[in-house]
Amino acid sequence: MLRHAPLTAGDIASRFTISRPAVSRHLRVLRESGLVRDEQDGRHRRYSLIRSPLGHLAAWLGQFDAQRPGWPQRLAALETEVHRARRDRTRSQPADTPCPEHQEDTA
Repeated sequence: MLRHAPLTAGDIASRFTISRPAVSRHLRVLRESGLVRDEQDGRHRRYSLIRSPLGHLAAWLGQFDAQRPGWPQRLAALETEVHRARRDRTRSQPADTPCPEHQEDTA
């Protein structure tokens, strides 16, 4: 939302189902993290996006792009290992004991 224009906490909160205090807490975390800044505007604070840290984050995340060479194979290998671990865990359990993932809560 802040990509387009600065907004007040109330403007932001009106777009969510969570409370205004919860939105304010989120904005405080973003401000303390250096991702947004706030400016006093009369009785309100207007929050705006600080783009520079997001550029660094986007560049870092770009190295994990699934379209880059090697990543599809790595993700496929990870998927194979996850399936193998589940299979091995299921096989190692006694036949009358259900797998924890499929066990219903009987409490």
